[in-house]
Amino acid sequence: MVRRYGYGRRGIGLVGLIYLLIGLFVAWDRGYITPDLVKRVFSAILAVLLWFLILLGVDLHIDP
Repeated sequence: MVRRYGYGRRGIGLVGLIYLLIGLFVAWDRGYITPDLVKRVFSAILAVLLWFLILLGVDLHIDP
């Protein structure tokens, strides 16, 4: 029996998380990510996860 300690661990790790957070900040600061874009993406995610509510007539758009 072969034991593997720590090998094959999945995930981005702390360095990857810091890299992504800095990237998000830079994109926000330079205008690539806007509040309107965040609202639209959040509405889309809600629509995908709660699709059955849309079929019942619920409006999931996030308004300002």
